Amino acid sequence: IGVGLVGFGLFFLLFGVLLYFDSVLLAFGNLLFLSGLVFIIGFRRTFTFFFERPKLKGTSFFFGGVIVVLMRWPILGMLLEAYGFITLFRGFFPVAFGFL
Repeated sequence: IGVGLVGFGLFFLLFGVLLYFDSVLLAFGNLLFLSGLVFIIGFRRTFTFFFERPKLKGTSFFFGGVIVVLMRWPILGMLLEAYGFITLFRGFFPVAFGFL
């Protein structure tokens, strides 16, 4: 269930960007992505991941972007989310590129 939710969330995010930042699709994609993450790794691990002390800056930007998208400012919200996503997963990128 979790992988499907994350997949649909990423699909809706991509589709929302392709349709000139449609705020409804972006908001739906955000909610599906986050709920899928909770289903995959569990609520406690998700909460621990997002609210670790070194990751608070990325978390605040990511969730701030989600809130801004929900307030129907999609371009600014996606920029905030992208910065937060990059900040959160900075340590994971070298591992992913090494795997490829």
